[in-house]
Amino acid sequence: MRLPVDPGTPLAGYADIHRELAAGCAGIRTLTTAISLAGHAGGEQLRGRLAAGFRTPNDMYLELRAGPLRTVVFKLAANAEGATLLLPADKQVVRGARGEDILGALTGIELAPADLLAILTGCVVPSPNPTGGRSHAGGWASIDLGGAATLYAQRSGNRWRLRAARRGPWRIEYLEWPEASRFPRRIALAADDPVAVDVQATLTEPEANVDLGDDVFVITVPRDADVIPLEQLRRSGPLRSQ
Repeated sequence: MRLPVDPGTPLAGYADIHRELAAGCAGIRTLTTAISLAGHAGGEQLRGRLAAGFRTPNDMYLELRAGPLRTVVFKLAANAEGATLLLPADKQVVRGARGEDILGALTGIELAPADLLAILTGCVVPSPNPTGGRSHAGGWASIDLGGAATLYAQRSGNRWRLRAARRGPWRIEYLEWPEASRFPRRIALAADDPVAVDVQATLTEPEANVDLGDDVFVITVPRDADVIPLEQLRRSGPLRSQ
C-alpha cells in the first residue's frame, strides 16, 4: 500500500473523522475471534490458527491447536498477575515473563495484549486521542494520535475508511474490511525492530463484549511440568514450526 509522503495541509474536522473511524472499536470490553497467521518473523516461516480472547485493560488468552485431532500445541494466558505459557505435549511451562515477551518469543510480534487488541479492532492504540490531522492528495488523510501513532484514512463515497497506520516500529495495513463489518477481516503487520516481521492476520467470526470471566485468563499447570526460560522458547517458537 502506497501511503502519502507529502506534508499535506491542515485537515479541518479531524476529530470528527477519527470518531467515525473508531466507531467500531469504541466501547469494546472483550473480543473473541479466531486468528490465522501467515508470514515470517526473524527469517523463519510463521503459520498457525489461534483461538483468541481479550478483555480490557490487558487480559489475553491464545490457544493453538494442530493436526487432525486438533491437539493443543500451546496455551498462553496473560492477566494482571502476569503471563503463563503451557506446552502440554512437552509438559513445559514459561512463567514470570510479560505477555508481550512470550508472544514475541512465539511469533516475533512483541505487543502487549492491550496493544494487540487495539490493532485487531482498528483503534490502533488503546484509548486513542486525535491531536492533529492533514489532508493529502488522492483523497487521503492522516491523523496523529498523541504522538503514539498516525492513522491513514481514505475517502470512499460519503465516508472515510481506515487503510493503514504507523505506531512505533510497526506498519499496519487494513487490507480487507467488509462493508457491513464492525471489524477488519485481514490485517498486515510489518516491522524491522527488534526482528524483521512481515505477517498477515485474518480474523474469523469476531465477537465483541461477550462475558469472559477471570477463569478464561488463567491456565492450570500440571504439577510435573518443567519450567523453561524464555530464551529457550524463543529458539523453538512453536508457532514458527506449524
